[in-house]
Amino acid sequence: MPAADPAPDRPPRRPRRAVRLVGRLALVAVLLVVAAGAAWGLLLASRPGADRAGSGKPRFVVPEQQVEPRSVVPGGAGGVPDPLASTSAQPRASGVQPQASAVQPLSTADPFTTWVNRVADATDIPVRAVRAYATAELLMRARDPACRIGWSTLAGIGRVESIHGQYGGASLGADGRESTPIVGVPLDGSPGVKAIPDTDGGALDGDTTWDRAVGPMQFLPSTWQRWGARASGDGAPPDPQNIDDAALTAARYLCAAGGGDMTTPQGWWDAVLAYNRSVEYGQKVFSGADAYAKASTGSN
Repeated sequence: MPAADPAPDRPPRRPRRAVRLVGRLALVAVLLVVAAGAAWGLLLASRPGADRAGSGKPRFVVPEQQVEPRSVVPGGAGGVPDPLASTSAQPRASGVQPQASAVQPLSTADPFTTWVNRVADATDIPVRAVRAYATAELLMRARDPACRIGWSTLAGIGRVESIHGQYGGASLGADGRESTPIVGVPLDGSPGVKAIPDTDGGALDGDTTWDRAVGPMQFLPSTWQRWGARASGDGAPPDPQNIDDAALTAARYLCAAGGGDMTTPQGWWDAVLAYNRSVEYGQKVFSGADAYAKASTGSN
């Protein structure tokens, strides 16, 4: 089993601020706006009863579960339909061919696209992010079938790391890239922060003094240099700000770090805790993965 690189860090903590609203009737209300530095404080924006963009449909809520590490795995997700299963245009083999096809534009009637849209609607995850997580699962079926990593685990991590690429008001484009790059705080040894000197000359994080975690799945530059993978198979360098590349890289990292079957409690927890060595982190990833998997099968 390859040695695990330092775990990716979280996006920066935003300061608390109070806004005082003073009316003529002398009624004072104070609104505290809190955004947690580990990104998981932001991911709880879904509230019971809240509408989805005025549609009247309740927003999806992830129940936080304080499960014991290595005691259980998240619920099983419904299988992602393989877009190549019903066509002979491309051979089913590992390597460039399934890699290149998996993120190509698909007909809206394609089973894969239909599945992605249904799951996105059921979970409030952006369609483009669901597609990336599902594509990573499909690619890993060919690359490392023994790992059996599921899209919902990647979604659980994406929820914690960047709210599925939406941290700080960012959004995912049709090409999978962030509208605004997601870059974490400098890892300069400040209280609660690791000290990790620059390893990439600022190429990925723009910082030539200290490393910073980058992208929707929050990888350190050194980790990205080792594990980065291009999901489209187009020959371009892997891009940590591209959700397709980031999801596939996270899947590769998890499968290698766990060193086993991620459908087992030992394999799943070993992998996720290698990503971030925090029980609280693992429980939050578990909570998201479990809720998303159940929603995708209609078992919530």
